[in-house]
Amino acid sequence: MMSWSALLLLAAGAYAFKLIGMLVGDRLATRFSVVASLLPAALFAAIIVLMTFAEGGRLVFDARLVGVAAGAVALWRRAPFVLVVLVAMASTAAWRAVT
Repeated sequence: MMSWSALLLLAAGAYAFKLIGMLVGDRLATRFSVVASLLPAALFAAIIVLMTFAEGGRLVFDARLVGVAAGAVALWRRAPFVLVVLVAMASTAAWRAVT
């Protein structure tokens, strides 16, 4: 459960980032453009890892790992995104049905 002080601190930090962005403008944009271009991929990878291996603060290896692995193989073989999702879902369901 998040306390009000943590929520207010996060809101102040977000406001400070917005204010710094408005004050500095494009002067820092060229320096951080590489980092900014890599951030979405890093955040997406972190979300996938958390959704695959974490459950209630514990490390879990279950059928989701099989689905992510099958989806990664389909992605590596350059399958369309819809097919990647379907392969991941089907392999997860098959693993759960078998075990």
